[in-house]
Amino acid sequence: MILVFSCKQDSPKATSKKTLPNIVYIFTDDLGYGDIGCFGATDIKTPNIDRIAKEGIQFTSFYTASSVCSPSRAALLTGRMPHRMGIHGAFFPSSFTGMPPDEITIAEVLKKKNYATGIIGKWHLGHHKKFLPLQQGFDSFYGIPYSNDMKSVVYMKDNEVDSFHVDQRLTTKLYTQKAVEFIQNKKDQPFFLYLAHSMPHVPIYASDEFLGTSQRGLYGDVIQELDWSVGQILNKLEASNLLENTLVVFSSDNGPWLVMEDHGGSSGGLKAGKFYTFEGGMRVPTVAMWKGKIPAGKVYNEMAVQTDWFPTIANLVDVPLPDDRTIDGKDISNILFENGKREDNSLLFFEGGALYGYRTGDWKVKLPFKGFPGAHWKIPLAAHDSLLFNMKKDAGEKQNVFAENKEQARVLFKEMNEKYQAMGELPKGQIIRTVEDNSHYEYLKNKNKFKD
Repeated sequence: MILVFSCKQDSPKATSKKTLPNIVYIFTDDLGYGDIGCFGATDIKTPNIDRIAKEGIQFTSFYTASSVCSPSRAALLTGRMPHRMGIHGAFFPSSFTGMPPDEITIAEVLKKKNYATGIIGKWHLGHHKKFLPLQQGFDSFYGIPYSNDMKSVVYMKDNEVDSFHVDQRLTTKLYTQKAVEFIQNKKDQPFFLYLAHSMPHVPIYASDEFLGTSQRGLYGDVIQELDWSVGQILNKLEASNLLENTLVVFSSDNGPWLVMEDHGGSSGGLKAGKFYTFEGGMRVPTVAMWKGKIPAGKVYNEMAVQTDWFPTIANLVDVPLPDDRTIDGKDISNILFENGKREDNSLLFFEGGALYGYRTGDWKVKLPFKGFPGAHWKIPLAAHDSLLFNMKKDAGEKQNVFAENKEQARVLFKEMNEKYQAMGELPKGQIIRTVEDNSHYEYLKNKNKFKD
């Protein structure tokens, strides 16, 4: 259901420098659908994130483009499915690859209108210089180059290491301080702030002030500190008289890392989590506000996708989309400001480089799965045959209705394959990291074996 409002509002497309909106995009890492108050959490208090929903729009069926970090971030920033870039998994400190430099990011679009652009937090799209944010349209970068559990986590400032000593208990506070300073320094010109929090990706930490404040242990404390951070951003915008000219979005890169148990989040009744294409891995809590522009208290229950922000922001600042590449996202300004629907109500689901499923409208199909026994990094999942779910009736994917709706499933699988084929030839998956060559150990072992 979409809430209906009595009067239609004009889309606030920018026409001059004075009316260019600020953009603040707050991205969390591995946050679950059931970890936020307005999405059903009762043991974690999130009044500031809930405020965005109350004063703006709540998306109840919002999808990321991937159930893991790097692909979802590439999709957000470019408006393109990560498979068009060969990004199937997370980059590592040992990776020599990253998001291709010729991709066009939201930051590069906004530079055409002389925006100040800054990223604070986690990048995770390649840590060699040619892949870093300053080479992708950002004026400044402060944060970590990849996930906070990876070797040699450092704070970077622009293209250089700023500190080899990272006290993760203070990371959320540091990012928040840097974000507030960015707003203060750039408040007299249009700006784009991409605040990509490291948390609640494990290992999780909260500052002393927030320890023990939630009813869900350390994980809940971490989320409540993130909510505090959101409040600091909103307060700064309000105190600077910028709230009525700023689009604020809050979302997550993928679902919760359930194998981490009480250090992971909650899918909120959705099935599975990170690494899987069931709803728990792909449907993420997302809210947005623009005071006086997005009607307060709006709820959108139809599908929207992380890739949609690229064309939406381009439209808001009146910059044409690139015509030399496919943009998969759809402009959702008519959802934000009016009572419209997404142009294409469908999404292909990929796990790694493989196609696993498809949703269109209320229906979702999934291809057969051989099962996964579980590992230290991924929860086990039983094998299954073809699946069909009615998302409107069964968002938790508990009832497979394939047997009684085989014709419906056949139509969906056909449509899924047609859409996949329409993507054209996709690049091979990027080499994330190579295996070590230990043949010298074998040589020494065999050599010594036959010594007299």
